[in-house]
Amino acid sequence: MMNIDPRLQRPLLLSLLCAALSGCGHPSETGTAPASAVVRKGAALSVPAASPLRQSLQLATVEEHDVARTIPVPAVVEADPAHLVRVVPPVSGRIGQLLKHLGDTVKAGDALFTMDSADVAAAYSDNGKAQAGLTLARHNLERQKELRAADISARKDLEQAESDYAQALSESERSKARLSQLGAGAGNGRLYTLRSPLSGHVIELNGGQGGFWNDTNAPVMVVADLSTVWLSASVQEKDLSAVFAGQTADIELNAYPGEHIAGKVGYVSEVLDADTRTVKVRVAVDNRNGRLKPGMFARVTFSAAPHRGVVVPASALVQNGTQTQVYVETAAWTFEARTVTTGIHSGDQVEIATGLKAGARIVAKEGVLLND
Repeated sequence: MMNIDPRLQRPLLLSLLCAALSGCGHPSETGTAPASAVVRKGAALSVPAASPLRQSLQLATVEEHDVARTIPVPAVVEADPAHLVRVVPPVSGRIGQLLKHLGDTVKAGDALFTMDSADVAAAYSDNGKAQAGLTLARHNLERQKELRAADISARKDLEQAESDYAQALSESERSKARLSQLGAGAGNGRLYTLRSPLSGHVIELNGGQGGFWNDTNAPVMVVADLSTVWLSASVQEKDLSAVFAGQTADIELNAYPGEHIAGKVGYVSEVLDADTRTVKVRVAVDNRNGRLKPGMFARVTFSAAPHRGVVVPASALVQNGTQTQVYVETAAWTFEARTVTTGIHSGDQVEIATGLKAGARIVAKEGVLLND
């Protein structure tokens, strides 16, 4: 009889016991088989009653809804160019007094600032000379008419007097027009008062009291009426057909996340930017509360006209290679993969353009488990 080392007896017994038990659960010996999760019959996939997938798969009925294409684009708040004036003095001179300051409310015609200007003094002087010359020319013309009527003077003297009067009248009108353009009106001296052409607020101030201003292209102040502002958005060329004047737009500003403001498209540019392939679209927004500031960033969403469409949850879509599929129930717990094309995506809903009709039962969630 073979002697076995006692130290090896226990491991050997365990090995023999495991070998004996390993055949106990074999299907051929017990007569039972593990339940399949999915049974494939050609193109059909059947989920047996005992399959754990029946607890995971969620089914739904395909419905039709009104769907609308949405186009979200970045935008920036701008002042309405028709209600913004850069106040540029038409003369050079020293700023005498600032009558309005940054942020002040102004009405049309309010005095903004005064200037001590030699240009204004010269304009008044030219006007005085022109009026004096006109008076002299008028008197001379009247005298020449009297002399000519008495046959005392030559006709050429009358013609010369008429020419001198016409020139003096023209010079008088020119000098008056210059004063009117300056807003100076009748008077004299060097003081010039510049007034606001519209009502609004002083949103920019570049000059200081006592400073000399000789740049007739740079504004001392900027006055704007911000009760209505523009949102300027750049819409891509491919989306242009869905945007039109008068269209309602949904606006969300970076400064007020989660808050939505309604606006209306006021202008769609006639010109396409060749570099960016976009078109400028301006949306008018009521800003009487003053919350929208020029320069703010925002997101504008344009919505095209709604139409009826077949809609499914986005979770129902299963990607199989290059194809998008939806599992359609053809019989109780029997499914078939249907290739579809998608349309508009709106939140967690997707429009099905082709491949599916309303009323069909589909796997709305966890359909990817059937694709394994």
